[in-house]
Amino acid sequence: MTPFIGNRAAIDAFLASLASGQLHHAWLIAGPEGVGKARFARTAAARLLAEAAAPGTLPPGLDVPADNRTATLIAAGAHPDYREMTRLPKDPDKPDQDIARSIPIAQVRALQPMLATKPALSDRRVILIDAIDDLERPGASNALLKNLEEPPAGTIFLLVSHAPGRLLPTIRSRCRLLRFDPLSDAEVAEVLHAELPDASKAEITALVRAGQGSPGRALHFAGLDLGGLEKELAAIARDGDPSNTHRVRLARTLGLKSAQPRYEAFLERVPAFIAERARDLAGPQLKDALDAYDAAAELARVSLAQSLDASTTAFEMGGLVARLAPR
Repeated sequence: MTPFIGNRAAIDAFLASLASGQLHHAWLIAGPEGVGKARFARTAAARLLAEAAAPGTLPPGLDVPADNRTATLIAAGAHPDYREMTRLPKDPDKPDQDIARSIPIAQVRALQPMLATKPALSDRRVILIDAIDDLERPGASNALLKNLEEPPAGTIFLLVSHAPGRLLPTIRSRCRLLRFDPLSDAEVAEVLHAELPDASKAEITALVRAGQGSPGRALHFAGLDLGGLEKELAAIARDGDPSNTHRVRLARTLGLKSAQPRYEAFLERVPAFIAERARDLAGPQLKDALDAYDAAAELARVSLAQSLDASTTAFEMGGLVARLAPR
């Protein structure tokens, strides 16, 4: 397993609490998407259960050896003292399609038989929710709150949140906050080199820029030649593309049906690209850039929802980037 990169303070704070023997019963693992919160929560769950099952037998740190009994049971989905709650597919036969928009109260209530009995393999059980932001309100949130207010003995809740400010204040107040921050560019690059060993330097550089501190976000763009898109956008921003050469090329390549994933990445990337360039501008140029950003963000929002023509949209997006060119 790739070692954890970044957010060392948060990880050390959790390990210190675990070593103290006074572990809080509910942890709110909060921060931007794609910075490693869910991976940490799953690793922490395995550590909590493995230590409870065989105290003093694990190596230092957070990881649990892959051949550890707890790790193998969790990997097989067979650990009786571990539950992971996420949004489920609407059709169980199509697990990668049409995911439910929320975690309903029925899923929370399904925990009750487990919580009504003692843990099976040790004195500890772990319930992980990824993400608690997805709980249906008010029903599912209130049902969980009852368990947080009166947790069964030995139960630890690990609650992943991308937007903790939107949670019920009563839920936040029952939890210890563990804050995960965006990674530095160097840390994001380190993650990308580990996950994409064959990627070129230019591609890694483009992905780091697009990730904005989130390795998960950066990996979302992997394999889509983001470097090539960045090169076209930079050329347009440099001189305004007076001959439309770059805009036409973007329209032609992104308008292909097979280019849909790359087109969607392009739509997501252009507003961020404009925002990054705007930081170095002032006066009328800054105003032009901010207006271009607003227009690009709105075009990106409606283009997929309204099934706008990809070629036309890509060309129009290029025109918005052209507003960045010096006059």
